[in-house]
Amino acid sequence: MPVTAQDIQAALQQSLSPQRLDVIDDSHLHAGHAGAGEGSHYTVRITSERFTGLRPVARHRLVYDALASLIPAGIHALAIQARSPGEAD
Repeated sequence: MPVTAQDIQAALQQSLSPQRLDVIDDSHLHAGHAGAGEGSHYTVRITSERFTGLRPVARHRLVYDALASLIPAGIHALAIQARSPGEAD
């Protein structure tokens, strides 16, 4: 069963308590590419207090850690926009 946007939202809500969270399934944009398939490509836009004072790599690590159980289930690509509260959108 492919990973859904709702699966990703639930995992990120639980781990990072975001003030804002958008999860967009971009899989249809990658049809025919290696690793493409239903529930394989996502964009995550997330704002969380947990990102305050962290560099982008550390923020991405927190997102990947929160999704660790879902990545092997079929997420091939993840575009992450991680901000702390107060940063411009």
